[in-house]
Amino acid sequence: MTRLTMNISQQILFLVGTLGAVNGLMVSIYLFLSKKMKSPAALFLAIFLLAISIRVGKSAFLYFNPKLAKIYLQIGLSACWLIGPSLFYFYKSALGGVKTIPVSWKWIYGILVGTILLAGVIWPYSLYAFAWRTLIAPLIYLEWCIYLLATGVLLKTVWRKAFSADAQLQPAEKFWLLLFVSNCIIHLAYLLSYAAVIHGMYIVGAVSFSFFLYLTFFFLYNSNLQSIYLDAPIGTGEKSAKRKIPLPDASNWIDKLERVIHEEQLYKDPQLKLSDLAKKIQISSHQLSQLLNDNLGKSFSTYINEYRIREACQLITTDDRLTLEAIGYEVGFNSKSTFYTAFKKIKDTTPALYKENLKIRNNI
Repeated sequence: MTRLTMNISQQILFLVGTLGAVNGLMVSIYLFLSKKMKSPAALFLAIFLLAISIRVGKSAFLYFNPKLAKIYLQIGLSACWLIGPSLFYFYKSALGGVKTIPVSWKWIYGILVGTILLAGVIWPYSLYAFAWRTLIAPLIYLEWCIYLLATGVLLKTVWRKAFSADAQLQPAEKFWLLLFVSNCIIHLAYLLSYAAVIHGMYIVGAVSFSFFLYLTFFFLYNSNLQSIYLDAPIGTGEKSAKRKIPLPDASNWIDKLERVIHEEQLYKDPQLKLSDLAKKIQISSHQLSQLLNDNLGKSFSTYINEYRIREACQLITTDDRLTLEAIGYEVGFNSKSTFYTAFKKIKDTTPALYKENLKIRNNI
């Protein structure tokens, strides 16, 4: 039996792989044509879905029909060249709230499109199959990988929040991470297949895309994010939605904020105010409040008290001379009651019980 004659399990794999490609194309077309989705983020997401759907569709057909015409192989690999850049500029647009595509982006994208089209004309796959398999294909996968790494860097603030026990991810940030991780898995599947590391990984890329496509857009639909994170906010008759600080700016401010607090130990000042801290990092009080609430999921008092309690725990562990009340004043609280309340809220125990548990652990 040849691979053109498929058994039931192969038919299911083929159906799952091609369904993802078809639905990806449909979503892409919707984003291209929808009057509600006219932001740069929506455009780049549409191009990304179009490119990866073409790549995945070609994979599914080639896996079950090795005699697929060479022109389809060239189209599939050419589309793959645009997956990484499209994903990168989608995040750059969404994170930065970009309303108009900068000229520099258009130039870069034009060069990328022109390069792959020119390569296809000069070295068509039908005549230069060996060159495509050994030179052009590795270059395409490398370019995809580089853009994935660059996208991961763009998301560094979101990653920090994802692995923080105190911060809570916003729905849009969960969507961004899900979309990024799914693309990494698909890229890895194709890379392992190309390197012939694991047999059967080629079709895994197509099946993975189908799975993550449905998962991602099910989340997108149910989180009601379409108009918020694929479009620039549009004012209605009511008050326009509050704009979030672009994550690249937020990341820089958070790094500066943490550095200033650590170096100057500002949290030890019981009179420290939001405006004082805002001046230190040269932003407005409103921007700092928005940064803490939207990007870290914390109020100003909670953010500062976490530093104080962390320092208090360190003193309880290392300094037996100070009373608990003295430690509270030492780390910046202006009363015993506020110290105990904050400690209980953050550590879910009292300072006395925390100290007692330390003694028990040390004596074991």
